[in-house]
Amino acid sequence: MLYYIGRILLTPLVYLLFWPKVTGKENLPKEGSTIIFANHTSGFDPIILGCLLPRKIYFFAKQELFKFAPFGALLRLLGAIPVKRESADITAIKTALRVLRAGKVFGIFPEGTRSKSGSIQNFTHGAAAIAHKSRAVAVPVKIVGRYRLFRSIKMIIGKPLNLERYYDKKITSSMLDQMTAEMSEAIKSLA
Repeated sequence: MLYYIGRILLTPLVYLLFWPKVTGKENLPKEGSTIIFANHTSGFDPIILGCLLPRKIYFFAKQELFKFAPFGALLRLLGAIPVKRESADITAIKTALRVLRAGKVFGIFPEGTRSKSGSIQNFTHGAAAIAHKSRAVAVPVKIVGRYRLFRSIKMIIGKPLNLERYYDKKITSSMLDQMTAEMSEAIKSLA
């Protein structure tokens, strides 16, 4: 409930300040387990995705944001999942998988941290591992432009990535490398 109230309040502000243009909305599944994986250039990215995409998105958020208990409680109410970034956080991954098994949308920034230059950094294996375990539809999203007041940003939603050929195979580091490379290329190719 709080997520939708926040969206109602923030969406007009997002449009006023950043003049977003969204293309490819038809590529988003209207229902079912979906992973949104996007590039990450700013702390505004989760807000933009949450306001401009129609379904509620559950995101990983760095564990440090949850240290101040009232703020941490608010983040949890908004669907944020605390994650330890320096290692494979099994608890966070299990929570993401529960979200996806419930037919919901999970959002992840596979770079693991923001790219100050705006160029796509190397992806971690997290998004690929979650896609493999959940077998959810994986949709690439690219946010283009800097967040400058009264300057337009662009969100491009790509076609779902077909990763099904990996799902019946045993997970290996090499396979995760291949899946990660495909996911990275899917975002880079959006224009």
